[in-house]
Amino acid sequence: MHLPSRTNASQPSNPLASLRHARVDDLLRQHPAALHDLVQGLGSPLHLMLPQVFVENIRQFQRTFDQAPATGTLLFAKKANKADCLIQACSQEGIGVDVASVGELEKALGGGVPGHAIGVSGPEKSERLLALSLSHQCLLAIDSPSELQRLLHLARHRDQQARLLLRCLPESQPESRFGLDPGQCAQAIALCREHPRWLRLMGFSFHLGGYSSEQRAQTANRLLDLCVSTRAAGLEHCRRLNLGGGLAVRYVSPGAWARFLQQDRPNHYHGARTFNGFYPYGAPRATADALADILATPVDTAMTLAQKAERHAIELMIEPGRALLDQAGISAFRVQGVKDRGDGYALVTVQGSSFSLSEQWFNSEFLPEPLLLPAEPRPAAPFLACVGGSTCLESDMLTWRKIRFDQPVRPGDLLVYLNTAGYQMDSNESPFHEARLPYKVVIELDGPTLRWKLDGLA
Repeated sequence: MHLPSRTNASQPSNPLASLRHARVDDLLRQHPAALHDLVQGLGSPLHLMLPQVFVENIRQFQRTFDQAPATGTLLFAKKANKADCLIQACSQEGIGVDVASVGELEKALGGGVPGHAIGVSGPEKSERLLALSLSHQCLLAIDSPSELQRLLHLARHRDQQARLLLRCLPESQPESRFGLDPGQCAQAIALCREHPRWLRLMGFSFHLGGYSSEQRAQTANRLLDLCVSTRAAGLEHCRRLNLGGGLAVRYVSPGAWARFLQQDRPNHYHGARTFNGFYPYGAPRATADALADILATPVDTAMTLAQKAERHAIELMIEPGRALLDQAGISAFRVQGVKDRGDGYALVTVQGSSFSLSEQWFNSEFLPEPLLLPAEPRPAAPFLACVGGSTCLESDMLTWRKIRFDQPVRPGDLLVYLNTAGYQMDSNESPFHEARLPYKVVIELDGPTLRWKLDGLA
Protein backbone atom coordinates (compact mmCIF):
# COMPACT_ATOMS: atom_id res chain seq x y z
CA MET A 1 0.00 0.00 0.00
CA HIS A 2 1.38 3.39 -1.02
CA LEU A 3 0.47 6.82 0.16
CA PRO A 4 -1.30 9.07 -2.31
CA SER A 5 1.04 11.68 -3.76
CA ARG A 6 -1.13 14.58 -2.73
CA THR A 7 -1.41 15.84 0.84
CA ASN A 8 -4.80 15.81 2.54
CA ALA A 9 -6.30 16.20 5.99
CA SER A 10 -5.83 12.50 6.80
CA GLN A 11 -2.06 12.74 6.47
CA PRO A 12 -0.14 12.59 9.75
CA SER A 13 1.12 15.66 11.52
CA ASN A 14 4.79 16.58 11.45
CA PRO A 15 7.09 13.65 12.21
CA LEU A 16 8.52 13.13 15.68
CA ALA A 17 11.78 11.28 15.16
CA SER A 18 13.29 10.00 18.40
CA LEU A 19 16.58 11.48 19.49
CA ARG A 20 19.31 8.84 19.76
CA HIS A 21 22.25 8.50 22.09
CA ALA A 22 25.47 7.53 20.28
CA ARG A 23 25.41 4.06 21.88
CA VAL A 24 21.81 3.52 20.80
CA ASP A 25 22.70 4.64 17.29
CA ASP A 26 25.66 2.23 17.20
CA LEU A 27 23.44 -0.61 18.35
CA LEU A 28 20.83 0.05 15.67
CA ARG A 29 23.24 0.69 12.81
CA GLN A 30 25.88 -1.94 13.53
CA HIS A 31 23.83 -4.80 14.98
CA PRO A 32 20.39 -5.02 13.33
CA ALA A 33 20.86 -8.74 12.63
CA ALA A 34 21.69 -9.35 16.30
CA LEU A 35 18.48 -7.57 17.33
CA HIS A 36 16.44 -9.79 15.01
CA ASP A 37 18.19 -12.86 16.44
CA LEU A 38 17.55 -11.80 20.03
CA VAL A 39 13.83 -11.27 19.37
CA GLN A 40 13.68 -14.55 17.46
CA GLY A 41 15.24 -16.39 20.39
CA LEU A 42 13.70 -14.59 23.37
CA GLY A 43 10.36 -13.39 22.03
CA SER A 44 8.49 -10.17 21.33
CA PRO A 45 8.41 -7.66 22.79
CA LEU A 46 11.98 -7.59 24.03
CA HIS A 47 13.36 -4.82 26.20
CA LEU A 48 17.04 -3.95 25.82
CA MET A 49 18.76 -2.12 28.67
CA LEU A 50 21.94 -0.06 28.26
CA PRO A 51 23.35 0.46 31.77
CA GLN A 52 26.37 2.27 30.30
CA VAL A 53 24.03 5.12 29.33
CA PHE A 54 22.39 5.03 32.76
CA VAL A 55 25.84 5.47 34.35
CA GLU A 56 26.59 8.41 32.03
CA ASN A 57 23.36 10.06 33.20
CA ILE A 58 24.26 9.50 36.85
CA ARG A 59 27.62 11.16 36.35
CA GLN A 60 26.10 14.10 34.50
CA PHE A 61 23.74 14.79 37.41
CA GLN A 62 26.63 14.50 39.83
CA ARG A 63 28.64 17.01 37.78
CA THR A 64 25.70 19.41 37.92
CA PHE A 65 25.71 19.23 41.71
CA ASP A 66 29.51 19.58 41.76
CA GLN A 67 29.25 22.80 39.75
CA ALA A 68 26.73 24.31 42.16
CA PRO A 69 27.58 25.69 45.59
CA ALA A 70 25.19 23.35 47.41
CA THR A 71 25.86 19.79 48.52
CA GLY A 72 23.68 17.39 46.53
CA THR A 73 22.65 13.74 46.84
CA LEU A 74 21.21 11.60 44.07
CA LEU A 75 18.69 8.78 44.54
CA PHE A 76 17.33 6.72 41.64
CA ALA A 77 13.52 6.39 41.75
CA LYS A 78 13.27 2.63 41.29
CA LYS A 79 9.60 2.67 40.33
CA ALA A 80 10.61 3.97 36.89
CA ASN A 81 12.12 0.61 35.85
CA LYS A 82 12.38 -2.84 37.45
CA ALA A 83 15.68 -3.93 35.84
CA ASP A 84 18.19 -5.40 38.28
CA CYS A 85 21.12 -4.05 36.26
CA LEU A 86 20.13 -0.51 37.27
CA ILE A 87 20.36 -1.24 40.98
CA GLN A 88 23.76 -2.84 40.44
CA ALA A 89 24.88 0.32 38.65
CA CYS A 90 23.61 2.48 41.53
CA SER A 91 25.64 0.39 43.95
CA GLN A 92 28.76 0.61 41.80
CA GLU A 93 28.39 4.36 41.32
CA GLY A 94 27.71 4.98 44.99
CA ILE A 95 24.29 6.64 44.64
CA GLY A 96 21.12 5.96 46.57
CA VAL A 97 17.77 4.50 45.58
CA ASP A 98 14.23 5.68 46.29
CA VAL A 99 11.76 2.84 46.95
CA ALA A 100 8.12 2.57 47.96
CA SER A 101 7.50 -1.11 48.69
CA VAL A 102 9.01 -4.08 50.51
CA GLY A 103 9.89 -5.69 47.20
CA GLU A 104 11.71 -2.60 45.95
CA LEU A 105 13.57 -2.23 49.25
CA GLU A 106 14.64 -5.87 49.20
CA LYS A 107 15.85 -5.50 45.61
CA ALA A 108 17.86 -2.40 46.50
CA LEU A 109 19.45 -4.03 49.53
CA GLY A 110 20.12 -7.24 47.62
CA GLY A 111 21.74 -5.24 44.83
CA GLY A 112 24.31 -3.82 47.21
CA VAL A 113 22.83 -0.41 48.08
CA PRO A 114 23.30 0.21 51.82
CA GLY A 115 20.25 1.02 53.88
CA HIS A 116 21.43 4.50 54.87
CA ALA A 117 21.53 5.41 51.13
CA ILE A 118 17.92 4.28 50.52
CA GLY A 119 14.96 6.63 50.71
CA VAL A 120 11.55 5.11 51.41
CA SER A 121 8.56 7.07 50.13
CA GLY A 122 4.94 6.25 49.39
CA PRO A 123 1.86 6.98 51.52
CA GLU A 124 0.84 4.99 54.62
CA LYS A 125 3.60 2.41 54.51
CA SER A 126 2.89 -1.10 55.73
CA GLU A 127 4.18 -2.27 59.11
CA ARG A 128 6.56 -4.62 57.36
CA LEU A 129 8.02 -1.84 55.22
CA LEU A 130 8.43 0.44 58.25
CA ALA A 131 10.12 -2.35 60.22
CA LEU A 132 12.50 -3.30 57.41
CA SER A 133 13.36 0.36 56.83
CA LEU A 134 14.00 0.86 60.53
CA SER A 135 16.25 -2.22 60.71
CA HIS A 136 18.42 -0.96 57.84
CA GLN A 137 18.36 2.71 58.88
CA CYS A 138 16.75 3.88 55.67
CA LEU A 139 15.51 7.46 55.35
CA LEU A 140 11.72 7.39 55.69
CA ALA A 141 9.54 10.10 54.11
CA ILE A 142 6.56 10.37 56.47
CA ASP A 143 3.33 11.32 54.72
CA SER A 144 0.68 11.49 57.47
CA PRO A 145 0.24 11.94 61.22
CA SER A 146 -0.97 8.33 61.60
CA GLU A 147 2.11 7.02 59.80
CA LEU A 148 4.36 9.00 62.16
CA GLN A 149 2.52 7.59 65.18
CA ARG A 150 2.93 4.04 63.87
CA LEU A 151 6.63 4.65 63.27
CA LEU A 152 7.08 6.06 66.78
CA HIS A 153 5.35 3.00 68.30
CA LEU A 154 7.54 0.65 66.27
CA ALA A 155 10.78 2.50 67.04
CA ARG A 156 9.98 2.60 70.76
CA HIS A 157 9.06 -1.11 70.80
CA ARG A 158 12.34 -2.04 69.09
CA ASP A 159 14.35 0.63 70.88
CA GLN A 160 15.72 1.90 67.56
CA GLN A 161 15.95 5.46 66.28
CA ALA A 162 14.16 6.18 63.01
CA ARG A 163 15.71 8.50 60.44
CA LEU A 164 12.94 10.47 58.77
CA LEU A 165 11.87 13.34 56.58
CA LEU A 166 8.47 14.98 56.87
CA ARG A 167 6.74 15.24 53.51
CA CYS A 168 4.99 18.60 53.28
CA LEU A 169 1.99 19.53 51.16
CA PRO A 170 3.07 22.21 48.63
CA GLU A 171 1.17 25.49 48.80
CA SER A 172 1.00 25.55 45.00
CA GLN A 173 -0.73 22.14 44.80
CA PRO A 174 -3.06 21.90 47.81
CA GLU A 175 -5.17 19.27 46.01
CA SER A 176 -2.34 16.72 46.12
CA ARG A 177 -3.02 13.56 48.09
CA PHE A 178 0.56 13.53 49.34
CA GLY A 179 2.01 15.41 52.27
CA LEU A 180 1.28 17.05 55.62
CA ASP A 181 -0.58 20.35 55.70
CA PRO A 182 1.03 23.17 57.76
CA GLY A 183 -0.85 22.29 60.92
CA GLN A 184 -0.04 18.60 60.65
CA CYS A 185 3.58 19.43 59.89
CA ALA A 186 3.87 21.60 63.01
CA GLN A 187 2.40 18.80 65.14
CA ALA A 188 4.82 16.29 63.58
CA ILE A 189 7.80 18.53 64.34
CA ALA A 190 6.61 18.83 67.93
CA LEU A 191 6.34 15.05 68.21
CA CYS A 192 9.91 14.68 66.95
CA ARG A 193 11.06 17.22 69.57
CA GLU A 194 9.21 15.28 72.25
CA HIS A 195 10.72 11.88 71.30
CA PRO A 196 14.27 12.46 70.01
CA ARG A 197 15.40 9.04 71.24
CA TRP A 198 13.22 7.30 68.65
CA LEU A 199 12.55 9.97 66.01
CA ARG A 200 15.46 11.74 64.33
CA LEU A 201 14.08 14.43 62.04
CA MET A 202 16.59 14.81 59.18
CA GLY A 203 14.64 17.34 57.14
CA PHE A 204 11.72 17.70 54.75
CA SER A 205 10.51 16.56 51.35
CA PHE A 206 7.63 17.27 49.00
CA HIS A 207 5.82 15.81 46.00
CA LEU A 208 5.18 18.24 43.16
CA GLY A 209 3.37 17.35 39.95
CA GLY A 210 4.55 18.82 36.65
CA TYR A 211 7.90 20.02 35.34
CA SER A 212 8.14 23.66 36.40
CA SER A 213 11.66 24.43 37.62
CA GLU A 214 10.51 27.76 39.05
CA GLN A 215 7.69 26.18 41.05
CA ARG A 216 9.96 23.44 42.38
CA ALA A 217 12.61 25.96 43.43
CA GLN A 218 10.08 28.22 45.19
CA THR A 219 8.56 25.25 47.05
CA ALA A 220 12.06 24.19 48.06
CA ASN A 221 12.82 27.72 49.24
CA ARG A 222 9.91 27.69 51.69
CA LEU A 223 11.07 24.37 53.09
CA LEU A 224 14.64 25.62 53.41
CA ASP A 225 13.24 28.27 55.73
CA LEU A 226 11.39 25.54 57.64
CA CYS A 227 14.63 23.56 57.98
CA VAL A 228 16.37 26.60 59.44
CA SER A 229 13.60 27.40 61.94
CA THR A 230 13.24 23.74 62.95
CA ARG A 231 16.94 23.46 63.59
CA ALA A 232 16.90 26.65 65.62
CA ALA A 233 14.14 25.11 67.76
CA GLY A 234 16.50 22.32 68.83
CA LEU A 235 16.30 19.61 66.13
CA GLU A 236 19.91 20.02 65.01
CA HIS A 237 19.86 17.10 62.56
CA CYS A 238 17.33 18.87 60.29
CA ARG A 239 19.74 19.46 57.42
CA ARG A 240 18.23 17.75 54.36
CA LEU A 241 15.67 18.75 51.77
CA ASN A 242 14.40 16.29 49.17
CA LEU A 243 13.19 18.05 46.01
CA GLY A 244 11.72 14.86 44.51
CA GLY A 245 11.87 14.10 40.80
CA GLY A 246 9.91 15.87 38.08
CA LEU A 247 12.85 16.54 35.75
CA ALA A 248 11.73 16.38 32.14
CA VAL A 249 13.33 14.20 29.45
CA ARG A 250 13.78 15.39 25.88
CA TYR A 251 12.64 12.65 23.50
CA VAL A 252 12.43 14.71 20.30
CA SER A 253 13.84 18.03 19.16
CA PRO A 254 12.06 21.11 20.57
CA GLY A 255 11.49 22.40 17.04
CA ALA A 256 9.79 19.21 15.89
CA TRP A 257 7.71 19.20 19.06
CA ALA A 258 6.51 22.78 18.51
CA ARG A 259 5.52 21.99 14.91
CA PHE A 260 3.69 18.88 16.03
CA LEU A 261 1.63 20.77 18.60
CA GLN A 262 0.70 23.44 16.06
CA GLN A 263 -0.51 20.95 13.45
CA ASP A 264 -1.90 18.07 15.53
CA ARG A 265 -5.43 17.02 14.49
CA PRO A 266 -7.80 14.19 15.55
CA ASN A 267 -7.85 12.80 11.99
CA HIS A 268 -4.12 12.11 12.27
CA TYR A 269 -5.07 9.21 14.56
CA HIS A 270 -6.84 5.91 14.05
CA GLY A 271 -10.51 6.41 14.82
CA ALA A 272 -9.95 10.18 15.21
CA ARG A 273 -8.75 9.44 18.73
CA THR A 274 -8.17 12.41 21.03
CA PHE A 275 -6.18 12.63 24.25
CA ASN A 276 -6.24 14.65 27.45
CA GLY A 277 -2.67 15.79 26.92
CA PHE A 278 0.85 14.67 26.15
CA TYR A 279 4.10 14.42 28.00
CA PRO A 280 6.36 17.40 27.03
CA TYR A 281 8.44 15.29 24.63
CA GLY A 282 10.37 18.26 23.29
CA ALA A 283 11.25 19.98 26.55
CA PRO A 284 13.72 22.83 25.89
CA ARG A 285 15.47 22.22 29.22
CA ALA A 286 15.65 18.65 30.45
CA THR A 287 17.42 16.13 32.75
CA ALA A 288 20.59 17.61 34.30
CA ASP A 289 19.96 20.99 32.64
CA ALA A 290 16.61 21.16 34.42
CA LEU A 291 18.36 20.45 37.72
CA ALA A 292 20.85 23.25 36.97
CA ASP A 293 17.91 25.61 36.38
CA ILE A 294 16.36 24.69 39.74
CA LEU A 295 19.63 25.20 41.59
CA ALA A 296 20.20 28.55 39.87
CA THR A 297 16.69 29.93 40.49
CA PRO A 298 16.79 33.20 42.49
CA VAL A 299 14.86 32.71 45.73
CA ASP A 300 16.06 35.57 47.94
CA THR A 301 17.66 38.90 47.15
CA ALA A 302 20.80 38.15 45.12
CA MET A 303 20.76 34.51 46.22
CA THR A 304 19.96 31.32 44.31
CA LEU A 305 18.42 28.18 45.78
CA ALA A 306 21.81 26.43 45.79
CA GLN A 307 23.51 29.39 47.45
CA LYS A 308 20.86 29.56 50.15
CA ALA A 309 21.13 25.84 50.83
CA GLU A 310 24.91 26.13 51.10
CA ARG A 311 24.66 29.17 53.38
CA HIS A 312 22.49 27.23 55.83
CA ALA A 313 24.41 23.93 55.47
CA ILE A 314 21.40 22.08 54.05
CA GLU A 315 21.93 19.13 51.73
CA LEU A 316 19.68 19.02 48.67
CA MET A 317 18.43 15.63 47.50
CA ILE A 318 16.76 14.66 44.24
CA GLU A 319 15.19 11.38 43.20
CA PRO A 320 14.86 11.29 39.39
CA GLY A 321 13.56 8.18 37.67
CA ARG A 322 12.79 8.87 34.03
CA ALA A 323 15.54 11.51 33.81
CA LEU A 324 18.25 9.05 34.90
CA LEU A 325 16.91 6.54 32.36
CA ASP A 326 17.10 8.89 29.38
CA GLN A 327 18.23 6.80 26.37
CA ALA A 328 19.04 3.81 28.62
CA GLY A 329 16.63 1.35 27.01
CA ILE A 330 14.69 0.44 23.88
CA SER A 331 11.82 -1.96 23.14
CA ALA A 332 11.60 -4.18 20.06
CA PHE A 333 8.31 -5.61 18.77
CA ARG A 334 8.02 -8.18 15.97
CA VAL A 335 5.39 -7.42 13.32
CA GLN A 336 2.79 -10.17 13.30
CA GLY A 337 0.48 -8.92 10.57
CA VAL A 338 -0.46 -5.95 8.38
CA LYS A 339 -4.06 -5.11 7.50
CA ASP A 340 -4.89 -2.67 4.71
CA ARG A 341 -7.58 -0.35 6.04
CA GLY A 342 -8.52 0.72 2.54
CA ASP A 343 -8.61 4.38 3.49
CA GLY A 344 -5.00 5.43 3.00
CA TYR A 345 -3.26 3.69 5.90
CA ALA A 346 -2.57 0.24 7.28
CA LEU A 347 -3.04 -1.26 10.72
CA VAL A 348 0.12 -3.06 11.82
CA THR A 349 -0.30 -5.69 14.55
CA VAL A 350 2.76 -6.57 16.61
CA GLN A 351 3.42 -9.56 18.81
CA GLY A 352 2.81 -8.10 22.26
CA SER A 353 0.62 -5.35 23.62
CA SER A 354 0.53 -1.72 24.62
CA PHE A 355 0.95 -2.85 28.23
CA SER A 356 4.64 -2.86 27.30
CA LEU A 357 4.47 0.79 26.20
CA SER A 358 2.70 2.30 29.14
CA GLU A 359 1.72 5.86 28.24
CA GLN A 360 -1.92 4.77 27.94
CA TRP A 361 -1.86 4.65 31.74
CA PHE A 362 -2.27 8.42 31.53
CA ASN A 363 -4.87 8.26 28.72
CA SER A 364 -2.17 9.50 26.39
CA GLU A 365 0.10 8.37 23.56
CA PHE A 366 3.81 7.59 23.39
CA LEU A 367 4.51 9.96 20.52
CA PRO A 368 8.18 9.37 19.55
CA GLU A 369 8.02 7.29 16.41
CA PRO A 370 9.26 3.71 16.20
CA LEU A 371 12.11 2.74 13.93
CA LEU A 372 11.50 0.05 11.29
CA LEU A 373 14.11 -2.72 11.03
CA PRO A 374 13.03 -4.80 8.01
CA ALA A 375 13.52 -8.55 8.08
CA GLU A 376 14.94 -8.32 4.56
CA PRO A 377 15.84 -5.50 2.15
CA ARG A 378 13.03 -4.00 0.09
CA PRO A 379 12.55 -0.94 -2.11
CA ALA A 380 11.76 2.34 -0.46
CA ALA A 381 8.16 3.49 -0.69
CA PRO A 382 6.14 5.71 1.66
CA PHE A 383 3.89 3.73 3.97
CA LEU A 384 1.35 5.07 6.44
CA ALA A 385 0.35 2.95 9.43
CA CYS A 386 -0.84 2.76 13.02
CA VAL A 387 0.42 0.08 15.38
CA GLY A 388 -1.78 -2.19 17.47
CA GLY A 389 -1.15 -4.99 19.92
CA SER A 390 -2.21 -8.62 19.54
CA THR A 391 -4.79 -8.74 22.35
CA CYS A 392 -8.58 -8.74 22.08
CA LEU A 393 -8.89 -5.16 23.30
CA GLU A 394 -10.06 -2.41 20.98
CA SER A 395 -7.92 0.03 22.96
CA ASP A 396 -4.73 -2.04 22.66
CA MET A 397 -2.87 0.41 20.43
CA LEU A 398 0.83 1.11 20.78
CA THR A 399 0.61 4.00 18.31
CA TRP A 400 -2.78 5.49 17.46
CA ARG A 401 -1.14 8.15 15.31
CA LYS A 402 -0.67 7.45 11.61
CA ILE A 403 3.08 7.09 11.22
CA ARG A 404 4.84 7.57 7.90
CA PHE A 405 7.48 4.89 7.26
CA ASP A 406 10.00 5.06 4.42
CA GLN A 407 9.41 1.41 3.52
CA PRO A 408 6.39 -0.90 3.59
CA VAL A 409 6.01 -2.77 6.87
CA ARG A 410 5.81 -6.54 6.58
CA PRO A 411 5.38 -9.51 8.97
CA GLY A 412 8.69 -10.48 10.54
CA ASP A 413 9.98 -6.89 10.65
CA LEU A 414 10.88 -5.24 13.92
CA LEU A 415 9.44 -1.98 15.18
CA VAL A 416 11.84 -0.49 17.72
CA TYR A 417 10.57 2.14 20.12
CA LEU A 418 13.43 4.22 21.46
CA ASN A 419 13.97 5.67 24.93
CA THR A 420 11.44 3.44 26.66
CA ALA A 421 13.35 2.66 29.87
CA GLY A 422 11.65 5.44 31.85
CA TYR A 423 8.24 4.06 32.91
CA GLN A 424 7.25 2.86 29.44
CA MET A 425 8.59 -0.66 29.28
CA ASP A 426 7.37 -2.28 32.47
CA SER A 427 5.05 -0.08 34.51
CA ASN A 428 1.89 -1.72 33.13
CA GLU A 429 3.09 -5.06 31.80
CA SER A 430 0.70 -7.89 32.53
CA PRO A 431 0.40 -11.62 31.68
CA PHE A 432 -2.96 -10.86 30.02
CA HIS A 433 -4.10 -13.68 27.68
CA GLU A 434 -1.68 -15.92 29.64
CA ALA A 435 1.22 -14.24 27.84
CA ARG A 436 4.50 -14.35 29.73
CA LEU A 437 6.10 -11.10 30.78
CA PRO A 438 8.73 -9.88 28.31
CA TYR A 439 12.40 -10.47 28.96
CA LYS A 440 14.93 -7.74 29.57
CA VAL A 441 18.34 -8.07 27.96
CA VAL A 442 21.35 -6.14 29.24
CA ILE A 443 23.42 -4.82 26.34
CA GLU A 444 27.06 -3.78 26.57
CA LEU A 445 28.81 -2.21 23.60
CA ASP A 446 32.59 -2.18 23.37
CA GLY A 447 33.47 -0.65 20.03
CA PRO A 448 32.08 -3.01 17.36
CA THR A 449 31.59 -5.81 19.92
CA LEU A 450 28.14 -6.50 21.36
CA ARG A 451 27.74 -8.52 24.54
CA TRP A 452 24.42 -9.38 26.13
CA LYS A 453 22.88 -11.28 29.02
CA LEU A 454 19.43 -11.65 30.53
CA ASP A 455 18.77 -9.10 33.23
CA GLY A 456 19.04 -10.58 36.70
CA LEU A 457 21.87 -12.98 35.86
CA ALA A 458 25.15 -12.50 37.71
